[in-house]
Amino acid sequence: MRAVAVTALGGPGVLRVVERPDPVAGPGEILVRIRAVAVHPADLGARVGRIPGGPIEPPFLLGWDFAGDVVAVGDGVTEHRPGSRVAGMVPWYLTRGAVGAYAEFVVARRDWLVAVPDELDAAEAATVGLNALTARQALETMSLGSGSTVLVTGASGGVGGFAAQLAARSGHRVVAVASSDDEEWVRGLGVAEVVPRSAELAGFGPVPAVFDAVPVGAAAGAAVADGGTLVTTRPVPPLDPPRGIRQQTVLVRLDQPMLAELMTEVAKGRLRTRVAASLPLAEAAHAHRLVEAGRLRGKIVLVP
Repeated sequence: MRAVAVTALGGPGVLRVVERPDPVAGPGEILVRIRAVAVHPADLGARVGRIPGGPIEPPFLLGWDFAGDVVAVGDGVTEHRPGSRVAGMVPWYLTRGAVGAYAEFVVARRDWLVAVPDELDAAEAATVGLNALTARQALETMSLGSGSTVLVTGASGGVGGFAAQLAARSGHRVVAVASSDDEEWVRGLGVAEVVPRSAELAGFGPVPAVFDAVPVGAAAGAAVADGGTLVTTRPVPPLDPPRGIRQQTVLVRLDQPMLAELMTEVAKGRLRTRVAASLPLAEAAHAHRLVEAGRLRGKIVLVP
């Protein structure tokens, strides 16, 4: 099969198309032909060696979220059959590049996969896993009281956009930080207030909780009330002074029932996602350059 490997740590040019043996599904596994794989900032971090646990020695594969068709199932698998449409999330923090979705095929464990509803195409389905799970788990970490106010940075992005929607649907007042010229889309997520990214966030506090999805660190912490909660998607320096604020980093965990629920919510139109562009798998380096440049309206998806 064709795959895109990180051949050395460095810029987008280290991504190369390689030939790898076609994988085979073992007991409890499913062989999936990938139709779409999302490009995440986490992929860019891994490519340059900036990941939790330290850099990985190349070559290795990238790719968390994918959607595709079941080709074959291993012994003991009854919930999926050849031809079924599925989406899944490679727990890349565990596989660390030994398995990745920048490829034509992937062998997935049964608990990595959920069915894709008919209403979703592969590209849309590939944008849900990492983004929506991280957002949902971050909000659960906050333990928000009824009708709280929460400020969300990066609400134009995948994780922040899902977090803003999920918080608003739960009855919270959401102050959402949006990229320039993207306020209309963010306002459509059901938030109470849209804040430009250039704004001093301290002026929109104090609020009991901030989900810093970018993260911007101290600037977001300035909006948190004394004794409040600051949750980030990457470790950031401790606030000075700490003011009794609980700081926590959320690292996504695979949760199949939660993923299935979120996928259904997107399919039914109760949660929104968006795809900025679909590119051939061989253009992975170009896709990374686009993500690095920023100002995207949605996720970049690679199509093998």
